Amino acid sequence: MTDTMAILVLLRGGGDLASGVALRLVRAGIRVLINELPQPLVVRRLVAFAEAVNRGAIEVEGITARLAGDPLQAMHILEAGQIPVLVDPDNQALQIFQPAVLVDGRMTKHPNDVNPGQARLVIGLGPGFTAGINCHVAIETNRGHNMGRAIWFGSAENDTGIPEGVQRLRAERVLRAPANGSLLVQAEICDHIPAGQVIASVDGIPVAAPFSGVLRGILPSGMRVHAGLKIGDLDPRDDPSICTRVSDKSLAVGGGVLEAILSQPDLRHQLWD
Repeated sequence: MTDTMAILVLLRGGGDLASGVALRLVRAGIRVLINELPQPLVVRRLVAFAEAVNRGAIEVEGITARLAGDPLQAMHILEAGQIPVLVDPDNQALQIFQPAVLVDGRMTKHPNDVNPGQARLVIGLGPGFTAGINCHVAIETNRGHNMGRAIWFGSAENDTGIPEGVQRLRAERVLRAPANGSLLVQAEICDHIPAGQVIASVDGIPVAAPFSGVLRGILPSGMRVHAGLKIGDLDPRDDPSICTRVSDKSLAVGGGVLEAILSQPDLRHQLWD
């Protein structure tokens, strides 16, 4: 199913960070195919193409992704100028489509099933990736001076484990499961949540808002979760528009991926010659 006349990028993972990459690539005229898990662990679902698995289709900033039932349907979606999302946890799409570029955007921190031999250009996002070891180039995802930088020699920074600070709030912004069990969500993304309001529960154990803000994201009801898992994101800026806009971080990382692809003369040839 390869097409020698146009670059295809296979993007592993369709979370909010990877979706910023997909957005930048598609806007630049590069075709993108995403593979995902049967139940994506994505909190910021309104800006994540992975949400196509739950809804059948999702539009993020004017770009549409659709769930593909099989590789043939994925090709039709690509031909329509949209992003196909395949449920493909074993990455079988790598052999079927033989993409020119493989981008690992799963943010697993320990990508032990990726290597530079899997595609002409293998790009790894964030912690766990070292250029020349498990990718050709790593893209820095930690905030700071190097965010979005393409690293051709060396490694991306380690995971800090500390959420981005917003109005001096860090760990408080992350909503976590209080126990193992089934998640029941009692609010909608973009809702204003007053301090103390119950946002969700896990097998009857409530998760209440630690401060007032907007619910920027939350996992869908019915998911099985484990104690300590990130299930939601509360933002003290209380601006609903941020729930439907790709973040500056995602766009910066997407810019790094685009730079890495365009730095390769043979890939540029396939784009514009």
